[in-house]
Amino acid sequence: MPLVAHNDLPSFARLKEEGIRVLAPDFALHQDIRELHIGLLNMMPDAALTATERQFFRLVGESNPIAQFYVHPFSLPQLTRSDEAQAYIDKYYESFEVIREQGLDALIVTGANVVGPELANQPFWEPLIEVIDWALENVTSVLCSCLATHAMLEFRYGQKRIPRAKKIWGVFPHQVVDKSHPLVNDINTRFDVPHSRWNAVTREQFEQAGLRVLVEAEQGVHLATSADGLRVIFFQGHPEYDTISLLKEFKREVLLYANGENSAFPPFPENYFSDFDKAVIKEYRLAIENSQKKGTPLPPFPEALIAKGLDNTWHDSAVEVVGNWMGTIYQVTNSDRRIPFMAHIDPDDPLGLAEKT
Repeated sequence: MPLVAHNDLPSFARLKEEGIRVLAPDFALHQDIRELHIGLLNMMPDAALTATERQFFRLVGESNPIAQFYVHPFSLPQLTRSDEAQAYIDKYYESFEVIREQGLDALIVTGANVVGPELANQPFWEPLIEVIDWALENVTSVLCSCLATHAMLEFRYGQKRIPRAKKIWGVFPHQVVDKSHPLVNDINTRFDVPHSRWNAVTREQFEQAGLRVLVEAEQGVHLATSADGLRVIFFQGHPEYDTISLLKEFKREVLLYANGENSAFPPFPENYFSDFDKAVIKEYRLAIENSQKKGTPLPPFPEALIAKGLDNTWHDSAVEVVGNWMGTIYQVTNSDRRIPFMAHIDPDDPLGLAEKT
């Protein structure tokens, strides 16, 4: 939670210049202490539905040891589901209609499975726009993850993602490029983020849309915000990923190759596997080729052996960013979760960032 500048101590001004959130006494008096209600629009395919749910719940839950968070998962009925997955959603998820009636302080929107190059042709396109339009009017802040970022950039800002000849896949070093923003307060200025995507929105496109870029890498922008600094948060990477998430994706691609559904053996995700892991995988590739030649059963993929040596170099920074996001929301959201801001907050500049520009 933020500091309150209750006197003229120079350190308050210095910390504020460094990006530390410092509240004026009259601002602090307006705050009501209560729980936060966060929606999770989970559009991921069946195989990743519950894993993605846990990943975002974990980030939110670890972000603050004191605040109380109520996370409300929901999905879109237009997405095709297996009977098992639909039964799970029917039992445990809420409907958008109920969420819209009761309100939210924040909303997280996940990626989704895409068939074909055009996002506007996907079954989730129009329903997603309906949810986002409502959220931008009624929710304090919306966090878009990966494909949701690409969708938002297209239908709200007219910036279409660009296909890449080579998949951006691996764990990459990133740098904070706007140290003054509260979202990157007190995190390492360099940290890793996993990526897994065939498409990209470039730095130039973010700038053309008038967005604030906070964190980027050689592979592109990871973290950005809407011009006001809070209403929309954009993740192009996957800081929510578990240590084994990229391994799971790699295993899926390997098995598609083994079954003849992919013609090429997948490349290694960059900066992820150790030399030992790569040697184990190369041995498994030989086992696949022998199995195909001789018609013998394929041994199981050595997932457990590889997982033992994997490092996680991104989770702490992810928790810190989400914690900062929760903190900024807590400071400005209305005590009525159906209303986005306290009465004295300027919706066009909720964090007072215009004063610094």
